[in-house]
Amino acid sequence: MTGSEAGGRPDGVLIALVGPTAVGKTALSLELAERFDGEIVSADSMQVYRGMDIGTAKATPEERARIRHHLIDVADPRERYSVARYQREALAAIRDIQARGKVPFLVGGTGLYVNAVVYYPQYRFAPGSPGALRRRLVERARREGAHALWQELSIRAPEVARRIPAGDVRRIVRALEMLAGEGAGLLPNAPPPERESPFHLLMIGLTMRREALYRAIEARVEAQIAAGLLDEVRRLLAAGVPPEATALQALGYKELLGVVRGEESLEAAVARIKRRTRQYAKRQLTWFRRLPDIEWVPWDEDVRPDSRQKIFARVAGHLAADGESL
Repeated sequence: MTGSEAGGRPDGVLIALVGPTAVGKTALSLELAERFDGEIVSADSMQVYRGMDIGTAKATPEERARIRHHLIDVADPRERYSVARYQREALAAIRDIQARGKVPFLVGGTGLYVNAVVYYPQYRFAPGSPGALRRRLVERARREGAHALWQELSIRAPEVARRIPAGDVRRIVRALEMLAGEGAGLLPNAPPPERESPFHLLMIGLTMRREALYRAIEARVEAQIAAGLLDEVRRLLAAGVPPEATALQALGYKELLGVVRGEESLEAAVARIKRRTRQYAKRQLTWFRRLPDIEWVPWDEDVRPDSRQKIFARVAGHLAADGESL
């Protein structure tokens, strides 16, 4: 019995498909899962929330009917969903997929979630409720200043700290909460997560020329607005999701709260969504480029047919354990 089957340390085949938002991961993952008898495990921190379909670019119901998806719509948008919980549930899904003789495809752009599965860092449960943890962090920031919290974050997760201004208390607190997993923290004094995956791993990263990626981002935002993203935000609020909920801090949702309240025009909010999504895509690429196992593949339209053939051949070779490389 393998570790994955036994529920212990994970192992077995895992195909990961990562890259920045709007690059084209969803469409390719559907093709791959269909070709290689696979199922998709989402690695997106906002697709876990129910009722957030348009702004998180979830696979459509029709696409999910074609290929089974996991870790989508597993949380209420009024709750906070932690990286520790994600790791536990994603690994359980991967074990289930493997046990049924299918291929798990880990697909998404949330770096912390990908890392939590691919490199299997250890978490433990610490005392105190999520609310208590937040109160302690906020009170410490009041007493010692935001920079003290930022220094702690820079020690525990330097890659995350580099992306957050030292004076941004809300983002620093949220990052520490994510590391703590809503009360579940990285083991104290533990070494950084090992950069050797326990899986028989193939991790493919899609990349695109900056100008093309930015056009894709802007087109996606326009399509989401046309599909009713503003109404989706209104429905969430009407359902009792508070504006300060983690779910409504997601890109596209947070910016539209001001429109709902009549504080900002839709045009201004859309421009801000586009700008912030471009910035987010840059941060995603910075994160993923630090991972040692990614095989980057260009996904621009002019090279996509050739890249698609190479990826399919690479996955087939990996599943056959022949060691072929792109």
